[in-house]
Amino acid sequence: MDVVKGSQYCAWEYTSLLGQCGMTASMSRKGNCYDNAPMESFWGVLKNEQTHHCRYATRQEAMADITEYIEIFYNRHRKQARLGFLSPAAFERWFYEKQLAA
Repeated sequence: MDVVKGSQYCAWEYTSLLGQCGMTASMSRKGNCYDNAPMESFWGVLKNEQTHHCRYATRQEAMADITEYIEIFYNRHRKQARLGFLSPAAFERWFYEKQLAA
């Protein structure tokens, strides 16, 4: 159980600040460890494929590298099992070609 690790996200100050910004905290349902599984999987992929072997000189360098990985590679070119092992770009092309053919 991650009571200590997640306690800061339940704190009054944190939830109050989120409310002031018009945001809602995203938290798992009590007792359901699978709620966050997709994001945990993504973080594992990001670490294994991109950041695990990197030493960034600055926070800005890390942010730029991770943003490029997500926006350019992961979201467009990385093959996804859930898309039949096509990249998102290839899947999108296939989808619209199929729509035009119908």
